[in-house]
Amino acid sequence: METVTEIKIDEQLANQLYEIRRHLHQNPELSFEEFKTCEYLESVLSGWEIPFNRIGETGIYVDIIGEKGEGPHVGIRADIDALPIQEQTDLPFASANPGVMHACGHDGHTTILLGTVYQLYHHRSKLSGRVRCIFQPGEEADGAAQQLVNLGILEAPVVDCMLALHLWPHLPHGTIGIRYGAVTASCDDFIIEVNGKSGHSARPHQAIDAITISSQIVQALHTLVTKANSPVEPVVVHIGKINGGKASNIVADQVILEGTTRAVSFETRTQLKIQLTELCENIAKSFGGKASVRFKEDAHPPVINSEWVTQIVDRTANELFGPEKVVLLHEPSMGADDFGAFAEKVPSTYFRLGTAMKGKEAFDLHHPKFKFDESVMLTGIELFTSVVLNKMQRG
Repeated sequence: METVTEIKIDEQLANQLYEIRRHLHQNPELSFEEFKTCEYLESVLSGWEIPFNRIGETGIYVDIIGEKGEGPHVGIRADIDALPIQEQTDLPFASANPGVMHACGHDGHTTILLGTVYQLYHHRSKLSGRVRCIFQPGEEADGAAQQLVNLGILEAPVVDCMLALHLWPHLPHGTIGIRYGAVTASCDDFIIEVNGKSGHSARPHQAIDAITISSQIVQALHTLVTKANSPVEPVVVHIGKINGGKASNIVADQVILEGTTRAVSFETRTQLKIQLTELCENIAKSFGGKASVRFKEDAHPPVINSEWVTQIVDRTANELFGPEKVVLLHEPSMGADDFGAFAEKVPSTYFRLGTAMKGKEAFDLHHPKFKFDESVMLTGIELFTSVVLNKMQRG
């Protein structure tokens, strides 16, 4: 077997990357508000004398052009935004921005991509083709990745494949979680408006109770999971917010329900929207009322890993770290990631990088105590760098 190309990270660069990550963690910014984060990334790249480009208001991308001539065009994406969470860690570099925290590891993702940019740029003599490294804003909001797609981030020249990772507290530190096929679910938020007819509670037969209709809809929605779709394919239908009624003795004439659907295939995702709309309309009609369903725009498609791109990451991780450090994930996550907007357009893979330390409690993503050992970032950089070199060298 041919040995995979590997470039180690020296101590000086590693220490600089740790400082970068700590700065990012201490200065988090919410989706589409990453102005200082963007300026800081530009200052780091400028200090390294690496050219970069702006895209949108707070997005950055770096094109690394190989010096060995024509070849494939590979994209790598990292998300740079934080969450509206009050940090509760004991880190000396905890968030200095009240109510905002890097609780999803995006500070780590960003630093990993910066390290990858540094390594690939300084070894571009080994590359053919081009690597486009994308620092994406707004992953925690709706439609950010799709906005970059609309702005042409996958074009001029066309990107052949995309890579992304996510820190993962459900795997041991430094392990690589690989998944073939669907790795995260779609996320489609919806609003159901139920309309009835107001009246006095003493004379309910003269009114049409929107609350009664809504309660029937909430109960019936569970059948979309248990009866209307395949029992071997995961589906989520969830109502998270209900608003209706004005007084205890008035029959409500309107109720608003808000929720989300999740699926791991495009076919089921489309089918679920149709089923939900028909079910709500028919239940409301049976009580003499009306229901309308509106799905919000800029939803997240599922992230479905391409087999050949995933094979490259799988094979490279095994050669770099050994099979004991590579875990095949047997189930998709029903969480969502807007990387699906890229994966929908070009062959892609999205893998996990384990952060759970033996003997220490591992807090989940989006938890106010989430943290990770920084040395795991070096694993992510080595894998990204080696995957790109492997792809570029072997075609």
